[in-house]
Amino acid sequence: MNTTPPQQQISMEQALAQAQAHWNAGQADQAERLCQHVLAIWPGQSDASHLMGLMAHAYGNLPVAIDHLQRACQAPRAPATYLSNLAEMCRQAGRLVDAEAAGRRAIAIDHGLVAGWNNLGIILQEAGKFDESLTCLEQVVMLKPDYPEAQNNLANTLKRLGRLADARRHYEIALSLAPHYAEALSNLSNLATDMGQPQEALAYARQAIDINPRLADAYINAAAAEQSRGDDGETLRWVDKLLAFNPQHIGGLLVRTVPLRHLDRLDEALEAARRAVTLAPENGEAHVAMGEALQALGRTDDALAAYDRATKLPGLALEKAMVNRGICLVEIGETAAARAAFEQVLALFPRSISAWFNLSDLVTFQPGDPAIAAMEALLAPTVIQARNDRTALHFALGKAWLDSGNAERAFHHFQEGNRQKRATLSYNPDAIERWVQSIADAFPASVFAAPDIAEGAAGDDLPVFVIGMPRSGTTLVEQVLASHAQVQGGGELALLNRIVDRIGPYPAIVGQLTPAGFAAIGHQYVEHVRTLSNGKRRFVDKMPSNFLYAGLIARSLPQARIIHVRRNAADTCFSCYTKLFTREQLFTYDLAELGRFYRDYEKLMAHWRRVLPPDRFIEVDYEDLVGDFEPQARRLIDFLGLNWDPACTDFHKTKRIIRTASVNQAREPLFTRSIGRAGRYAAHLAPLLAALGIEEVPVVAEKPVKAARRTARPAKEPARQA
Repeated sequence: MNTTPPQQQISMEQALAQAQAHWNAGQADQAERLCQHVLAIWPGQSDASHLMGLMAHAYGNLPVAIDHLQRACQAPRAPATYLSNLAEMCRQAGRLVDAEAAGRRAIAIDHGLVAGWNNLGIILQEAGKFDESLTCLEQVVMLKPDYPEAQNNLANTLKRLGRLADARRHYEIALSLAPHYAEALSNLSNLATDMGQPQEALAYARQAIDINPRLADAYINAAAAEQSRGDDGETLRWVDKLLAFNPQHIGGLLVRTVPLRHLDRLDEALEAARRAVTLAPENGEAHVAMGEALQALGRTDDALAAYDRATKLPGLALEKAMVNRGICLVEIGETAAARAAFEQVLALFPRSISAWFNLSDLVTFQPGDPAIAAMEALLAPTVIQARNDRTALHFALGKAWLDSGNAERAFHHFQEGNRQKRATLSYNPDAIERWVQSIADAFPASVFAAPDIAEGAAGDDLPVFVIGMPRSGTTLVEQVLASHAQVQGGGELALLNRIVDRIGPYPAIVGQLTPAGFAAIGHQYVEHVRTLSNGKRRFVDKMPSNFLYAGLIARSLPQARIIHVRRNAADTCFSCYTKLFTREQLFTYDLAELGRFYRDYEKLMAHWRRVLPPDRFIEVDYEDLVGDFEPQARRLIDFLGLNWDPACTDFHKTKRIIRTASVNQAREPLFTRSIGRAGRYAAHLAPLLAALGIEEVPVVAEKPVKAARRTARPAKEPARQA
């Protein structure tokens, strides 16, 4: 029997007390009726409005909850706790400006309110105001040192400030206070990834998930650990586990876009980003993810608009949006604007390693350049502690010191950067040598003499494959070809690798493929690139590592053209060693291993030279192309079966998107300063030269570039930015 007296027979104070008691007992319906009774007598009554807000929040109706809390906080003597709760709800809704205002009012009313300081610290952290966040959270720890959540939150802010060792200490304090604190374990996972410890990161994430199988951040951090190892498949697996029980999780959708872009599943990446933007239109990181997907699809204007939108929203997306905008400008050849963009980032974020790293590629540093000292200062142990950031900074400084003429300092940084990167990779040069040899063994000359090749394969002559070692001149060759009116440059596509991976282990599968099987590979490839070719006669795929598939290409696409770009071995390897690649080149981060891989590559190319049909396989030397340009360029265009296009001579003026480590060089007129460059640094390259079997590297003086035949004046070196 219901013994509650009729609402009209109790006072407002009694109704509020009973409403609170019912709510505490889990009797939400009775609590709500009593609150409505109070609000009918006194609209906007603070205590009833607050309790109604808590109930709406508990049932997942955040907008209604915030509306009630705002009414509660309008009372002249509203308790600080109400303002603190309003601040937290506004934070959850992404309304950081409103959240911060309410949080500051809360601690102004009650300076000892632990929850108020804690909530404001989190809000300021999400707003990117890390120093103020640190002050708030240190206050919480001082007021209540045995509060594990406060220790965890303080660690999060310390991590954002780059103080990784201090962050780890506070995560561990939180876990000592609460050993089964899943959130702290998840955050330790994220920290371990930043410190270059993916195995440890994955272990922490798994522990967190075992404790709380629905802790979304733990799945995201497990995915991040796998992504740091370059395993896109495992990254997707962890994210998809999260989205299976929380399909609208913004962070999960955003993380999912990364492996999808790496796998060239660009439409799916864009769709995931769009869903995130629809669900959280004021989330700057969602707009950044949208920009990245659009940028990968070549929709530059739309990408720039997405980045610009992100810069106008509160939160942590500003730096990344600005850096990505600069990278986008680099890709479309707006070098001056890109440089200005990175400098603008550094004015706001002086410790932005992404900005320093990208800016270093755009400038030529001079002795005494203050930028060098600024980057060196960032390497102090207490400043930048994240492993990936320190690695990138070493490569940027190596380039800066090399520009300015100090080879000793340059190689100190190159060696340390390469050492750090190599420590994150699993690479076995002996296994690679055996694998490369097995590729040659799988394609004897008899494979290409089979009478069923022409009939059974795709037979489409659209594709042109530009292959070779990284940094060998493949980007230059593609830029020359793509300047022709009938040629579409496609950049570095992972398409062929993905098609092969779906079939089975390579090259073991080759012996099992029938003529129809080879033809199916060719058809899959052509159907995909035809959509990218814009109706052009030829389509260039300049993924250098496709040299591993040259035999498969010739068997599956017998009408395709293959152009092998060669460059001096020492120069090629030296250039590789000085680059931190976006796509993993596992063999480039140790001089001896780099030399060994180059020898493996040479052996395989010698095999292709012997067995591939000469009318479909051609080789060009980088040095010949640079030194005697137009005859070599005409030879390449003729190989493609096209008439000469004078635009190929002015290739550096061609407007197109370029995404390789050589993007800036491809937009310059011809220069010879890279020929023989390794010889100037032979003293620092001993392990490489030994692996290459080179006893002495001549220092080649810079030679003038021969004039193109259609002009009467010699080509000039471009003016370089200081």
